Parts: sequence; structure tokens; C-alpha cells
Amino acid sequence: MEEKQLAAPDSTAVRVALWRAMHVQVDAAPHVLEDEVGLRLAAPDEDWRKRPDMDAQGTRGYRASIVGRARFIDDLVAQQADQGVDQYVILGAGLDTFAQRKPQVASRLRIFEVDRPGAQAWKRERLLETGYGIPDWLRLVPVDFEAGQSWWEQIVEAGFDTQSPAVIASTGVSMYLTREANLATLRQIAQLAPGSTLAMTFLLPLELIDPAERAQHAAVYERAKAAGTPFVSFFTPDEILALAREAGFKDARHVSTGDLIERYFDGRPDGLRPSTGEAFLVATT
Repeated sequence: MEEKQLAAPDSTAVRVALWRAMHVQVDAAPHVLEDEVGLRLAAPDEDWRKRPDMDAQGTRGYRASIVGRARFIDDLVAQQADQGVDQYVILGAGLDTFAQRKPQVASRLRIFEVDRPGAQAWKRERLLETGYGIPDWLRLVPVDFEAGQSWWEQIVEAGFDTQSPAVIASTGVSMYLTREANLATLRQIAQLAPGSTLAMTFLLPLELIDPAERAQHAAVYERAKAAGTPFVSFFTPDEILALAREAGFKDARHVSTGDLIERYFDGRPDGLRPSTGEAFLVATT
């Protein structure tokens, strides 16, 4: 009974899923990402598009950032799978839908989705209810961080092979962790087998964000703080690369918003562009 009370998706995870669906529904083709699976899993009220955080115009930049980073991860995982990597770990998986959207690639992998026990119980139930199911190669790994559980130990228990390379994705997580906690996570991932790749998003300090966007970002940070989930870590590109080197990665590079625009958004008829507040660290062992 207690688990049923806990079983609920994180509100941020739902928002991300709905923004992905909005991209398909309100933005012009070609779409950077085709994903309405998360919408089906979340099953919001019929008037979900009327929510303040679903305003089609006001959320354009954030919506584009969400689909841009998801597409980047999709392409990276597919590329690594073609090179023989057969393990994929998603930290803070939320309503990630790679397994449902890309079954031809996903079925060649063992996918480990890591999230809170309540969120995982909810997602497991929804995947079964909606008919997507949970194939053997998809492992939903509940980790009770508040009780001190180790995500590393839990994925190993779920069948992760520490001697084989993997792709690790962590999007929308680093800002909630202290520098020390981020470094500890990076150090652990840097111990993976040679040929492993981490793709992690991080938030830029306000002074590095496009001046036209700073007020909007500052307001978002204030709302996060008021909600009890403050953003505590911001990194310049040089700082995140230094952190990766300190953690022991063999190689590290910064993928900027500009890189994502060039790759996925150039020439769009609607001028859709991701906001400039977030970037990627891509690091290899």
C-alpha cells in the first residue's frame, strides 16, 4: 500500500515528456524528435496544453533544448551500438522513451533505467497498461538514494557488466548535485571499461547565457528554489572539462547549444532554437 502511494512520476519528468509531445504537435516539420510515447505514459488531463508551463510560445526555447538533447543522446547511442557497445545506462531516467521509440537499436542493447523506486514502480505499471511491455533487455532499476543505495551496485545486481563498455546518459541531473557529488559520480563512471562514453548535461552560469534569456532563466531558478529543488551547480565549459579530467576520464569535450543548433536546427522554417542555458559534457574512458 505504501509503495502505491509513492508510485508517481516526478513533475519535472512529466513536463519534459509533454514538451517532447508538444514539439510534434505545435512545431513545424521536420521534427528534431518524434516522441509522443511519454505523453501516452503520463496520460495527463485533456486540457494539459492549457497549463501555464505548456504555453506554446513561452516554452519554445526550453522545448527545443529538451528535444535537441534527446536527439543528441539518441544519435550517440545508435553510433556506439554500431561500434559494438551493448550496454546503455540512463541515470535519472524519468519518462525516457528510447526503448519504446527505437526498438531496432534498443533490442541490441541491455538498457538500465535508473530512478527512484516510486517513479520506477509507476513507470513499470504504465508500460504494462499501455501495451509497450518490458522486454528482457530493458531493466528498470529502482535506487533509493535517500536510503544510501548505490546506483552502481544496483545496476550490477540487475545484470550490468562492469568489464564491458557502456554509454551512460545523465540529462537534467547535475544541477541538483553539489560539485563534490558530481565529481564522485564522474569518478565512478570513469572506472568503466575502456571505450565507455558519458553524455551529461550541465547548466551554465547566468553570465554565459544569452543576455536576452537571462531574466527568464533567473526566474526559473527562483521557482526551483521556492519548490524546494534548488539548482546548486553551474559550470563553465572549462570547469566541467577540468572536473572530467580530475575524475579520470581519458578524453572530454564540450558540446554547446551552438553545436546542437548547427546539427539539428539550422534552416528550420519556424526558427525554433534551443535556449542557451544548458550544454553537454561528453567524456570517454
